Amino acid sequence: MKHNFGAGPCILPQTVFKEAADAVLDINGLSLLEISHRSPEFVQIMEEAQALVKQALNVPDGYSVLFLQGGASLGFTITALNMMRATKKAGYINTGTWAKGAITEAKAVGLEVNVFASSEDKNFNYIPKDYTVPSDVDFVHYTSNNTIFGTQFQSIVQTDAPLVCDMSSDIFSKKVDVSKFDIIYAGAQKNLGPAGATLYIIKDDILGKSTSEFMPKYLNLKNHADKGSMLNTPPVFSVYTSMLNLRHLIANGGVDAAAERNQAKADLLYNEIDSNPLFKAAVSGEDRSLMNVTFLLNDDAHKEAFDTLWNDAGIVGLKGHRSVGGYRASMYNALTIESVQVLTDIMKELGRVG
Repeated sequence: MKHNFGAGPCILPQTVFKEAADAVLDINGLSLLEISHRSPEFVQIMEEAQALVKQALNVPDGYSVLFLQGGASLGFTITALNMMRATKKAGYINTGTWAKGAITEAKAVGLEVNVFASSEDKNFNYIPKDYTVPSDVDFVHYTSNNTIFGTQFQSIVQTDAPLVCDMSSDIFSKKVDVSKFDIIYAGAQKNLGPAGATLYIIKDDILGKSTSEFMPKYLNLKNHADKGSMLNTPPVFSVYTSMLNLRHLIANGGVDAAAERNQAKADLLYNEIDSNPLFKAAVSGEDRSLMNVTFLLNDDAHKEAFDTLWNDAGIVGLKGHRSVGGYRASMYNALTIESVQVLTDIMKELGRVG
């Protein structure tokens, strides 16, 4: 058995993998991969997927749910273009690689970017707190969870400006008050489904109000909302598998139950890191991510022994990102606490043999 702690693409429940695989072979006599996206079968799939997003996150009236393409990386550009208004200024919080990517793309489309808070001074190992949100901006943007550095916002950024959030790596892992946001966007490949689809949850009031002179048809969210995510051929397999996964999430207690499981997994691993003298956390205090736990050995002399232990136990994807080093245990919704127990048992064993 493999224990997948990889940061992405996603781990999904085995039943979801099985159902998706079956559909590739047959769905009403055709493969899922060959049915028309205009067919009644797929229209029903898209509509159910959108409805399940609204159910899972308690999305209020006045919001549209879209499944588009391009990942959150294209979302950096799409959100900046669609939220551009009179001032052509935007406020961004810089908490790591993906936030920096969003800042770069906002500048590229002509926005004056005010990075009013940043944790770059300590290699992004904390979430900024003492900052003043600018009032003269068209919108404020932040990244809710930072997969590389292992930090996570524990509350919604407070601002009177329209609010945009990249939730790629922690959406559906805990409750979120959607009404506080004008746009939420997230690549599917963490907690939702296979890579290929990007989820957008958009307040309808913001659609069609951009002042950007540069607005290609595909990048205008109003066009997608008007066509119900069918402006062009959607990522059929990713949408279908996301629908299956949302069914599974809701049938197993929804986001509330997922949040409890995620907290238990994180507590188990962080407690071992903090109590085991051979390890140290890369992030301390309240800013620790429940999705991506980053940690290091106190002495690299133990690296070979530890790497052998976790590889022999069937653990995959534990190597840390080069920006942090050490190890990164990504614990998305579908990872079981039994897999986390395997990892903590190995950490204890290293203490006995090291």
